Amino acid sequence: MKQIYFDNAATTKVDERVLKAMLPYFSKKYGNASSLHLMGEEARRAIEESRVTIAKSIGAKYKEIIFTGSGTEANNFVMKGLFFKNYPTKNHIITTKIEHDCILNSCKWLETQGAKVTYLDVDEKGFIDLEQLRTSITDKTIVVSVIHGNNEIGTIQDLEAIGKICKEKGVLFHTDACQSFTKVPINVKKYNLDLVTLNAHKIHGPKGVGALYIQEGVKIVPLFHGGGHEFKLRSSTENVAGIVGFAKAVKIANNRDVKKMKKLRDKLIEGILEIPNTKLNGAEKDKRLCNNINICFNNIEGEAIGNFLNSKGIFGSTGSACSSKSLEPSHVLLALGMTPLQANSSIRLSISKYTTEQEIDYVLKELKKIVEKLRRISPIS
Repeated sequence: MKQIYFDNAATTKVDERVLKAMLPYFSKKYGNASSLHLMGEEARRAIEESRVTIAKSIGAKYKEIIFTGSGTEANNFVMKGLFFKNYPTKNHIITTKIEHDCILNSCKWLETQGAKVTYLDVDEKGFIDLEQLRTSITDKTIVVSVIHGNNEIGTIQDLEAIGKICKEKGVLFHTDACQSFTKVPINVKKYNLDLVTLNAHKIHGPKGVGALYIQEGVKIVPLFHGGGHEFKLRSSTENVAGIVGFAKAVKIANNRDVKKMKKLRDKLIEGILEIPNTKLNGAEKDKRLCNNINICFNNIEGEAIGNFLNSKGIFGSTGSACSSKSLEPSHVLLALGMTPLQANSSIRLSISKYTTEQEIDYVLKELKKIVEKLRRISPIS
């Protein structure tokens, strides 16, 4: 059976060049980067060279990159670390209704610890209202956290405009850039970013490694205590192979692949929208991530579409991978103003640099047949 992987927003295939760069650090250069002998120094050098690569990619200093075990860990570090550093003098956090679950669940938990959280609305395309942001900031506000490229609908927020407001108001600005990193340019100085979450496995790097940019001078409480690794901000023996793979994936990323993905994304979207009674969820063209397609098929269960696609060897998603096994409608789609029925009638397909035009053609052919079949048997279509 043909296998077509269209779930790249969940995770990506590790690039062969990334794998090759990582392998020596499992079997030959396997020293602990905190050890003072030659093999330890070799591992330390690999980490610091990787740190420089990742820092340069977003216009940061190398000491401002802290390696973590995932994007989820980095997001938890930001929300909890900043809150406990500033509480009780300041206790207010601003975020959006379309954040990744790890931000929203961190905020919900912090509310039990004394935090006040404002969840910004979004419009039908997924964009926040800059005026609502401006008026929500108070003298108690610690941080504004706004996802850069949304993991479900692909909408890209205007970081520059948000950053200007945060700078004017004197509050910290954080963005979760796990989905947008290397696909959309990010410059921490230009956008007045104080903290940025990154990870490797969305960009053809390994799972189990992420990074947090923390601007020099920002005070934060560590989540982990131990040997004082990562400038005393993230104690834990470093995942040297993973960090090396992360940096290699960043080096490999290029605009040529982004252009290719945009072209294939648009072809897939245009082809799906030829099916009657369908609607694109999220923003269009350059305001959308190059690899993201999220479509509402009105009155047909997204889960049923996903199951039929799966039987044809096409692997997509009915929501974010972190919560796709849940029967609850997507909080992101509900925030756009969609009904629970419309939200549950939606699927996400996400492509990569490895996606081919032939795969797009095959998916369109099979999807049209599946939707036609399901509409015939649906009592409400």
